[in-house]
Amino acid sequence: MPGLLDGVHVLDVSRVLTGPYASMMLADLGAEVIKIEMPGRGDDTRAWGPPFQGGESAYFLSVNRNKKSVTLNLKAPEGREILMKLAARSDVFLENFAPGVATRLGIDYDAVRAVRPDIVYCSISGFGQDGPYRDLPAYDIILQGMGGIQAITGEPDRPPVRVGVAIADIAGGMFAAFAIAAALVRRERTGRGEYIDVALLDSQLAWLTYMAGYYFAEGTEPVRAGSKHPQIVPYQAFETSDGYVNVAVGNDALFRRFAEALGRADLAEDARFATNPERVKHRGDLEPILEQIFRAKPTSEWMPILNEAGVPAGPVYRIGQIAADPHVRARGNVLSLDHPTVGPMRQFGPPYRPRTDRGGHSPPPRLGENTDEILLSLGYSSEGIRQLRKLGTV
Repeated sequence: MPGLLDGVHVLDVSRVLTGPYASMMLADLGAEVIKIEMPGRGDDTRAWGPPFQGGESAYFLSVNRNKKSVTLNLKAPEGREILMKLAARSDVFLENFAPGVATRLGIDYDAVRAVRPDIVYCSISGFGQDGPYRDLPAYDIILQGMGGIQAITGEPDRPPVRVGVAIADIAGGMFAAFAIAAALVRRERTGRGEYIDVALLDSQLAWLTYMAGYYFAEGTEPVRAGSKHPQIVPYQAFETSDGYVNVAVGNDALFRRFAEALGRADLAEDARFATNPERVKHRGDLEPILEQIFRAKPTSEWMPILNEAGVPAGPVYRIGQIAADPHVRARGNVLSLDHPTVGPMRQFGPPYRPRTDRGGHSPPPRLGENTDEILLSLGYSSEGIRQLRKLGTV
């Protein structure tokens, strides 16, 4: 079956993580994505490793499935000419250069709109296209810190902690893909294109949600609490004899079932713990009791006990454990792709499952794998392509 974005053509001039993640989301939904890369070098992440698989960076492979790779030197006039020919037949143009670079290269929104008036053009940058921080360099750890995420992540008596994946880049890519899809819907109704400015700092602020709500409501800064919830007890990770288990006891009835499942029904009768406000107040008394109880059994024994009691709980998995989990396997979350040099490779697939979209997935492209195919479709001859290659244009 065709994907939901079947027939949508995306010209992706982005690199590293946030732009490629956005274009992979669009590609997963059926859009044709042509990824533009520098001849001889490609996307920076092709060199990020180890680990490498079949000569390909595992980092690059993780965010570039379902795309075609074309090499173009955008600093050469011939390279820009080819890019504009591609832009003229594209629906979406995606770039994540530092602000001002696209203009210097002659491929900014106005230039692309001149050849495709209804283009949906998306620029992703660290701080956005305007404002006093516009030209500052932006990396994920900087944005997690400035965006408020790092200040609320980690244990209360320890330094702030960076979230383990580059959430600023990934959030920016997700918001970009969402805005692009929305702009395409409006274009279908009105014929109007759009320019979209996505800033990674803005994406972090958007993710603060209820934590920002607490601050705006009371003027009190949220604090680091590890895995604990500031208003619900117990809602946190507990160490078992061989790992960790998370529990989320969201009301008093659940706490009674929780206490019974632990063999400590008396805890629910204790005035210090009978209601959530009291449990929050006496957290320091309750937590050591629960910690001692949980350390007595392995996670594999605690899970059926808690599940049978109807207590929301889950193990703290490592990646290998979640990849092998029977539910994850039943849902088809682990894709198996056949790459021409890597061979069989696995990765986690898209989290959405449109009922009528059962299309397959293609592996990430080799550098320049589709250059000849795309240039031939633009009308270039085989000899012309050979000359462009000699010039270093492709």
